[in-house]
Amino acid sequence: MARAGLRAAVSTQMEDAIQASRVLVVDDEPTNVLVLERMFESVGLTQVFGLTDPRRTLQMVNDHAIDLVLLDLHMPHLDGLDVLSELRAAADPHDFLPVLVLTADATTDARDRALDGGANDFLTKPFDRIEALLRVRNLLRLRHLHVEAMSRQEELRAELEAREAESRLAQAHHNEKVARVDRALRGDALSMVFQPIHAVADGSVVGMEALARLAIEPSRAPDIWFREATSVGRGAQLELAAAARALAQIDRLEGFLAVNVSPEVARLPAFTELLSGVDCSRVVVELTEHTRVADEVELERDLAHLRERGVRLAVDDTGAGYAGLQRLLGLAPDIVKLDMALIRGIDHDPARRALATALVAFTSEIGAELIAEGVETDAELSTLRALGVPWVQGFGLGRPAPLPG
Repeated sequence: MARAGLRAAVSTQMEDAIQASRVLVVDDEPTNVLVLERMFESVGLTQVFGLTDPRRTLQMVNDHAIDLVLLDLHMPHLDGLDVLSELRAAADPHDFLPVLVLTADATTDARDRALDGGANDFLTKPFDRIEALLRVRNLLRLRHLHVEAMSRQEELRAELEAREAESRLAQAHHNEKVARVDRALRGDALSMVFQPIHAVADGSVVGMEALARLAIEPSRAPDIWFREATSVGRGAQLELAAAARALAQIDRLEGFLAVNVSPEVARLPAFTELLSGVDCSRVVVELTEHTRVADEVELERDLAHLRERGVRLAVDDTGAGYAGLQRLLGLAPDIVKLDMALIRGIDHDPARRALATALVAFTSEIGAELIAEGVETDAELSTLRALGVPWVQGFGLGRPAPLPG
């Protein structure tokens, strides 16, 4: 389900099934309490109580018949584990009060101690809003099922155990992903190879594109590693690590260096810091599409400071569909890369040649350079030369490889 549809489903189910639920947020930071209150209000969950003094948790639960507790772990006076202990000791054995631990402590020890102490679920900050709402919705549905079905104790217990097992399994899978990505970020597992970009006119190397490689099990394509890193909140770290390794080699390269980063990472101050001490006139930021950009014009404004330092922007996948053409119009890039799907067989496909010809004229009009990706045959290269494409890249000209020692 698309995230827009998922968001709508969360809102609908909150309103229809559990909007009367009473939620208690226990966090010593008032700002965190306010953010969660507003998040719940946005999906129709209005009976939310905020508490910054954990010593009052048990009283609040009893006074307001709380259906769900969101609990921070590390707080003054009484930490989250002690609060959990109090709640479980005072609980009616026939009742079920779900507790979702929401903490900035992402250690395995914190998670294990929270779950062992009686928490029903565990999320680390910063959290994904939709994921948090889905987990809250699921816990509240469990709570109401319990309240409404006391006569079905044995059946309900089996269901709860199955859901808890599923939650633990999902958490275990998540932790496995995190551990894999963390291993990739350590040591020398991440390395860079470089693919030359040639001038069509004389075959000279005008630049190099840096591409990540990960020498770690399981053996799989780099894009799969980057997607998994993004799915567990480590995507920016992995992208920044790859960019840092690439930029460290710039003085050993001919021409410019093209570094692949997502629009989100390109906006980060941490990425700007990587460019300190680097000749930015030799840097090309090639914007990848791990996630779609909602507003290319806004992105162009956000990246203006990079261009002011001499950095050039490149976009790829051009010619592969409507979205790629939209990016051209909104971002006004310095370099445009023709997608390899357009280049493949261009020597005997009039439609591909017509589209490439149009893009040659377009980039010339806006003052951008044009690179044809995925060139593999002499016939493709000859056709691109005849069409006026200035730069080319592909296995037929040079494969990605480490720099010579």
